[in-house]
Amino acid sequence: MESSFAPLSEACAKTLWDKTYEKRKVAAAEIEKMVMEFNSTKNYNQIRKLITVLGQDFSTSKDNNKRKGGLLGLAATSIGLGKDTDKFVEELVSPVLNCLLDPEVRVRLFASESLYNIVKVARGSIIPLFPRIFSALSRLVTDSDENCKNGSELLDRLLKDIVTESPQTFDLEAFIPLLRERIYTKNSFSRQFIISWISVLNAVPEINMITYLPEILDGLFQMLDDQCVEIHTTCDTLLSEFLKAIKSDPSSTKMSDMCNILINHAQSTNALIQFTAIDWIREFVQLSGPKMLEFASGIFTAILPCLAYEGESRRDIKKTAQAVNINMFELISSKEEKERAFQFLDLDSVMKVLQQYLIQGSVDTKVAVLQWIHHLFTQAENEMSTHAISLYPVLFETLSNNSDEVVIQGLTVLAEIVNCTNKSKDADASHTHYKKFLISLLKLFEDKRPLLENRGAFIISQLCILLNAEVIYRIFAEIIFEETTNLKFASTMVRTLNTILLTTSELFELRVHLKDITNEKSASLFQCLYMSWAHCPVSTLSLCLLAQCYQHVSQLVVLFGDIEVTVEFLIEMDKLVQLMESPIFASLRLSLVSQNTAEAQYLSHALFGILMLLPQTEAFTLLKNRLQCIPHSQAFQHNPDISKLAEYRSGIDFTTLFKHFQSVQKSHHEYRNNQRKRNFSASERHNMNN
Repeated sequence: MESSFAPLSEACAKTLWDKTYEKRKVAAAEIEKMVMEFNSTKNYNQIRKLITVLGQDFSTSKDNNKRKGGLLGLAATSIGLGKDTDKFVEELVSPVLNCLLDPEVRVRLFASESLYNIVKVARGSIIPLFPRIFSALSRLVTDSDENCKNGSELLDRLLKDIVTESPQTFDLEAFIPLLRERIYTKNSFSRQFIISWISVLNAVPEINMITYLPEILDGLFQMLDDQCVEIHTTCDTLLSEFLKAIKSDPSSTKMSDMCNILINHAQSTNALIQFTAIDWIREFVQLSGPKMLEFASGIFTAILPCLAYEGESRRDIKKTAQAVNINMFELISSKEEKERAFQFLDLDSVMKVLQQYLIQGSVDTKVAVLQWIHHLFTQAENEMSTHAISLYPVLFETLSNNSDEVVIQGLTVLAEIVNCTNKSKDADASHTHYKKFLISLLKLFEDKRPLLENRGAFIISQLCILLNAEVIYRIFAEIIFEETTNLKFASTMVRTLNTILLTTSELFELRVHLKDITNEKSASLFQCLYMSWAHCPVSTLSLCLLAQCYQHVSQLVVLFGDIEVTVEFLIEMDKLVQLMESPIFASLRLSLVSQNTAEAQYLSHALFGILMLLPQTEAFTLLKNRLQCIPHSQAFQHNPDISKLAEYRSGIDFTTLFKHFQSVQKSHHEYRNNQRKRNFSASERHNMNN
């Protein structure tokens, strides 16, 4: 009667599942011999029958020893087949792979040894089964039993040798999905296993891992965060090798498929990951050129915050981010690439990111953002024109920044927007646009009075450098002239503009222009300024002194006796006296001894009048000493020839200007009275409530 385990005899079968390893080994030797005989006679049916018995009856048995015996038998079958193992490789390997997941440690150990022996014999013929073997092995490397781990390492090395020997038959496309799936493991042993395989495959010249890099790049970057030094060091080295390969042959690399991965990791809190990602982005920008502008918004999101990094720990990250920023800048600057560049650049998304960092960013980040916005306006003003309106509020907000550089860059952008908008318009439209811009600036100063006090002079003087100073002052004067409600702010604004006019080097040309009111254009500017300067008596006086309208100055000084002398008035007068000793008013001091006796007389009379208005302070002493230097005959000559005066020759109607000054000062007097009444009423109500 045939054995139920045929072609195994009953005796051999029982020995194979014996509890002692030595007896099972004897049975395995008998199986090896049996298979060699079957194979020599090409009795393949018997061989398949034997493999079925071992793979099904033994390897799936509930008895541990029987499973172990089946695994030994399968390995012995492979050894008996020798080079002909390839004919039965799948039938031999499949039951062994199942046993690698066995709950019994010793069974898993026997399975790893059995698989090792089968693979060792089968060599290249197991490559079609590689994905299944790899999956099982990736679990075995994390086994809790040390012996099983050791067994997995032996098998792993053998498999790597086989794949390296037969790269042409290795199906990389089938393997990559497995790699992509396993690469996100958090287990350190599994990570070491995965990364070692990537390294081995990348080292094989016939295997092009770069093609599939987008599939595994994200997982590799995540491994850089591993606490195991060996893992993140190996991973760092591997990424360096990949980047080197990309640089040597960029045309074969799908850079666009990796950009978003890099952008994501460039925002990591891990310094190594962040630096590596930004370094890759830098290389991609240099290699891909304008195509990288497609990812500009993401790249900005990643690099702009890095520009604010301080200290040694993040120095390299900041330096690399700066390099990326410069490279991106150059992509749009290039005349050859400009048109092509804007085909890739999504301005809406870019501007959204830039505005975000303009609000939330640090000083260095804001400066970079403002430089970008300015650059985009200079390179593509038509495309950027739609963003001008939305930019105004956030740009005006930058003017409150403590950093001079941020303020200057903010003003530079605002000036560029104004200039871009005015290029294609007529004079009236241009004037209107300038006026809207300056109205917004004045509203900012009105709402943020400390800004006007602390930074107003700096902002306005910088604006005069960037734009036409005369136009700026003309339009400011027009706006202030039209102010009828907040007269106190109008007066404050006039004092600020007047101080800037008289003290800053940036307005030297404008001062020179105002000194010659016999010139029609200068006369027009003087009258325009006078109409608004009338809000502030001392500013009006200084404007007329600058324009050398000395007869009118003497008339104004006489009128000052009827004006309410406030503390503010005296402070401003004190400043004017101090200012008259500065180089700016050198011509005024020389006029006191001028051969133009009319000019000298009216000026000296005016200065004596100012002296009488002053309390006996340091300014009083200063002016008195100056006036004592005037020749007596110059100061008090009768019937001077007024035809020699500049104001007489200018054609300006000073009578009308004088009346306007009186009217404005009357309005201010009424304004102050009303303020006092309101304050008194409020105080009374407060007292009654208490």
